[in-house]
Amino acid sequence: MAKYGEGDKRWIVEERPDGANVHNWHWAETDCLPWSKAFFTKSLSDLTILDCQGNLSIKTKKVEKVGGEAYVNVRKGKIIPGYEISLSLSWEGEAKDEEGKTLLKAEGNLEIPYISDENADEDPEVKVTIKDEGPIGKALKEAMLAKGKPLVLEKVSDFVKAMAKGGPVKDELEAKKSAPKNTTTTSTSNSNSAAMSKEKVGVEKEAKKEVKKEGKKGFKTITMSEKFNCRAKDLYEILMDENRWKGFTQSNARISKDVGGQFSIFDGSVTGINLELQEGKLITQRWRFGSWSDGIDSTVRLVFNEPEPGVTVIKLTHSDVPEEDRYGNATVVENTERGWRDLIFNKIRAVFGFGI
Repeated sequence: MAKYGEGDKRWIVEERPDGANVHNWHWAETDCLPWSKAFFTKSLSDLTILDCQGNLSIKTKKVEKVGGEAYVNVRKGKIIPGYEISLSLSWEGEAKDEEGKTLLKAEGNLEIPYISDENADEDPEVKVTIKDEGPIGKALKEAMLAKGKPLVLEKVSDFVKAMAKGGPVKDELEAKKSAPKNTTTTSTSNSNSAAMSKEKVGVEKEAKKEVKKEGKKGFKTITMSEKFNCRAKDLYEILMDENRWKGFTQSNARISKDVGGQFSIFDGSVTGINLELQEGKLITQRWRFGSWSDGIDSTVRLVFNEPEPGVTVIKLTHSDVPEEDRYGNATVVENTERGWRDLIFNKIRAVFGFGI
């Protein structure tokens, strides 16, 4: 997982002086670690696990530590959460005899070493310890595992669901969705009349932009030939391995290695399907950028040739690339070609040492 704040500057937008993220073209990234700490502190502190059941009482004390990183990327209303955090929670237990006399009071700790967005659909590992390892202490520990662990995992599940909805930026996103798109209130004041006139001009410009976008049907083909100082099978493996993608792009990636399997790269900005795969020889995929109009897909064909051992030439043909995106920006072909060169091929050379 790419670390918060270390994404490629050309994909992650920095705040402008006017606070605008034009067309939501870039990912707006929010650090969610402070919010995560507050979430778990509120949901896991002072929880009653057992209240004199079987002469045992157990409760959580406080969240001792939430470490790691957590962030949310938002682009065009699409939410991509990312987190790798660890959690430490203190707890205490008491055991009494049949007459209600205290036999043992002991403190313990519950740790979750790894909560990750990559394993969001799985229960994380939970470790429970207690300072007194005698027979009564072990009984308290087992009770904490039996009764406390499911409750803690329930709170972790709540955290995962909250992050999927935007975490700390959820309210802001919902406010934007519920806000009226057009202002229809009339006013007799000169200032309000001027504002409405500007809004009308803006609406007319948007309408013209829509006509322009719908009327332009052009597509282009990008062709490139790049040489690398490596074996063809090594370069093929890099392009089909999600962990290596994460390494050289510093962004999230999920890549199937099967024909018909799906992939998602650059934090979800590009998605698609594997159409044809020949190890060390050919990769054919259907590519789609999230900024493109609905229903538009392109085709990527990468042919690997090894004219001599240790030297690989890769020929790229990226066809059906639209000249405009859904916002009317006419730099799609230029940006896509630059992306292949600077964000993929040159990055591979720099990170893996395959330059010639």
